[in-house]
Amino acid sequence: MDHFFDRFLEHLENERNVSEHTLRAYSSDLRQFHEFLAGGEDEIEPSIVTHLMLRHFLAHLREAGTSKSSINRKVSSLRSFYRYLVREGHCSSNPVEALKSPKRERKLPTFLDDSEILELLNAPDSKSLKGKRDWAILETLYSTGMRVSELVGMNCNDVDVRGETILARGKGKKERLAPVGRFALAAIQEYLKARNAPKAQPVKDSEALFLNRFGTRLTSRSVARMLEKYILKCGLSAKVSPHTLRHTFATHLLNNGADLRSVQELLGHSSLASTQIYTHVTTDRLRRLYDEAHPRA
Repeated sequence: MDHFFDRFLEHLENERNVSEHTLRAYSSDLRQFHEFLAGGEDEIEPSIVTHLMLRHFLAHLREAGTSKSSINRKVSSLRSFYRYLVREGHCSSNPVEALKSPKRERKLPTFLDDSEILELLNAPDSKSLKGKRDWAILETLYSTGMRVSELVGMNCNDVDVRGETILARGKGKKERLAPVGRFALAAIQEYLKARNAPKAQPVKDSEALFLNRFGTRLTSRSVARMLEKYILKCGLSAKVSPHTLRHTFATHLLNNGADLRSVQELLGHSSLASTQIYTHVTTDRLRRLYDEAHPRA
């Protein structure tokens, strides 16, 4: 089955242009399924897999405590894999099509209120190079709503100061121009000025916008650790992550009158359904407005 996995992953990378993160997820899901089926055998032909085998695999995942969202992703990976095999003539039917995925858990996004985000943005030391970098990162995440993977992938020439936009490379290597506010632009310019000063740290990756202490591109994990430090400093919820700033961006836009379709575009969501999870905030706001304004509320 490994041979078919490799060809499928090549198809995803070369023809569907999926991201490295997505490729790793597909590879992990498919190989986990193969390990479950193999049971000591070296090779399993994909054509012998039945609906019952798949159900046993899902039962095994549930017993192991795998979350519903992870199980859904694995089912999706297997479904795509078998669709590819059927299309290429390696299987006559797709045994995953009739498989029911667990009902998806819809968790409401956590976000910071106005005072909390302001406290967080003011937390870095604006006098040091590291503090200027962290300030620019926090301002950029909140100003654009971009994913942390998009942020660390940014290059210096992706920032258009005059046009007040940033080029973001999203999922599936899709590119979009994200509007960026004057506070974030000012923070980025201040950071670059300090980074390029004569006595600053050596820059090994001049293309990358945000650098670590070694002068190379910052990683997503480094941004998460940096945020954890400021969350602790501000005494905010320990559940705050870089993605919380994306949620905060969308929530604040909707609370201040932005329409859902515009927020979808700004977030880079391909489907409006992905953005609709944020409507709970507008519902709460409308409820308060209704209670305050309607004479018989």
